[in-house]
Amino acid sequence: MEEEYAVLLANQTWDLVPRLSGCNVVLSDFTQRPGVNYDETFSPVVKPATLRTALSLSVSRSWPVHQLDVKNAFLHGTLTETVYCSQPTGFVDPAHPEMAPRVWYSRFASFLVTLGFTEAKSDTSLFVYCHGDETAYLLLYVDDIVLTALSQHLLQRIITSLQQEFAMKDLGVLHHFLGVTMEPHPSGLLLHWLHNTLDILERAGMTHCNPCSTLVDSQAMLSEDAGTLVADPTAYRSLVGALQYLTFTRPDITYVVQQICLRMHDPWEPLLTALKRLLRSRL
Repeated sequence: MEEEYAVLLANQTWDLVPRLSGCNVVLSDFTQRPGVNYDETFSPVVKPATLRTALSLSVSRSWPVHQLDVKNAFLHGTLTETVYCSQPTGFVDPAHPEMAPRVWYSRFASFLVTLGFTEAKSDTSLFVYCHGDETAYLLLYVDDIVLTALSQHLLQRIITSLQQEFAMKDLGVLHHFLGVTMEPHPSGLLLHWLHNTLDILERAGMTHCNPCSTLVDSQAMLSEDAGTLVADPTAYRSLVGALQYLTFTRPDITYVVQQICLRMHDPWEPLLTALKRLLRSRL
């Protein structure tokens, strides 16, 4: 808490003023209301396909790839509205307003433009630096950054410029991003989600299940309504959601995952059977 408080002060997050007449406290117990206290909250994040493409390019061209983490990213944004918050008894700890992700993205993107980056039309969280023979790609996911460049010199130059503007830590060569482990491989870069895959099997109670050789039963008619409803639809939806994220490193299971998403609101037993078969297929 002391460290967080020091960062709030260092970033001049607020100005302490007497409470004004007619002003309501909006940063207390998440009382901000959309359309009243704020309008826009959406903050783009990099698409999985963009990340895979950028990594493929960097590997094929033997470019260095680093990952960076922005400290207290949401405190770097500047709100366009005046927002009032109260001080909790004993400690100043205002909750971050719901607009924080959006204004952080806006400020970071604006700064990248001053460095010579341009925002990609295909993905607003991909920024491209291309000047003469120098090329670099920066991918942003909230406060996590992947940066790859033509040379180590260019990469370090960009990192230095970013660190002069934001409190940021260079985590070195890319190794772990958004839960995905990334390991150098003789033929490229190996992306895997082994720890989380084992966690999915454990949550489903199928850690020691008998394996099967195929992902899906080709005779199953999953698009038809049949069978009884799943006893615990919440657990079903949780497992399907985890498998959806797993498709980032396992595109071969995408079709099966799409099929078991057909009836998320009221899944029935054949879909659960298909889900279990997928889990048994040596994920």
